[in-house]
Amino acid sequence: MPPDALGIGWRPEICGVIAALAGLGFCEVIAESLPRDPRHAGQLAVPEELAALRARGVAVVPHGISLSLGGAEPVAGHRVEHLAACAAAVAAPLVSEHVAFVRAGGLEAGHLLPVPRTREALDALTRNIARTQAALDVPLAVENIATLFDWPDDEYTEAEFLSELVERTGVWLLLDLANVYANARNRGRDPLAELLRLPAEHVAYCHVAGGHESGGRYHDTHTDPVPGEVLALVAEYTAHRPAPIMLERDGNYPLAAELLDELDAIAAAVDRPPITAGARAVLA
Repeated sequence: MPPDALGIGWRPEICGVIAALAGLGFCEVIAESLPRDPRHAGQLAVPEELAALRARGVAVVPHGISLSLGGAEPVAGHRVEHLAACAAAVAAPLVSEHVAFVRAGGLEAGHLLPVPRTREALDALTRNIARTQAALDVPLAVENIATLFDWPDDEYTEAEFLSELVERTGVWLLLDLANVYANARNRGRDPLAELLRLPAEHVAYCHVAGGHESGGRYHDTHTDPVPGEVLALVAEYTAHRPAPIMLERDGNYPLAAELLDELDAIAAAVDRPPITAGARAVLA
């Protein structure tokens, strides 16, 4: 994807607004939301609205949430196969997942859990990423997650851990700028300093999302507007490190005008032309 591309997470609840974004560079779809259709030989069911975006040249990136790449157990073959099928169904330029685990010993957490930053955990993550890459026809990018705690036996900083992971596997990074902000703020660190330690040359694209403070902690919610502090961080980071960047919004969707305002704020932060003019005219 072009480094100046602007995108958004595709969700059925806001697909009408997304369809009206004439300047949209790419969108991201949750891979697990594309089920197989038993009526059509088990082919993936791509929503008409998403297929229409792809037909007009908008890149679509499947974003997995269930591989559990950071788990101690080998990644499940059928889950990798589904991610590969998603990539084929939307002619994706790449796919993405998380540096996290979601299950252990047959139990599902229902949430992205942080991987201990230890040599042993890095070995397991490396093996699972290698297995996944071997089954894909497109590159894989992995996302840093927001966490409210660190494991007591961590042996690496997050930057060290991700840098070694990239060196071992050649995997790309889906850099979530809002997650870096949340982690740094909750630990009393400088978010920009944390960002600058990450291997920028391996960033495939970036996420931006909103959150709020509760109980003395900043929570990355994806249901709140992107705060000004995150937009300022986005502006500082991308000034010399351009990358495709997108808005993530999950639930508590605002009015169309507010969503477009949020997209305009991101475009302004990264000094790129807005992509909402056509949508504002259509939705007026």
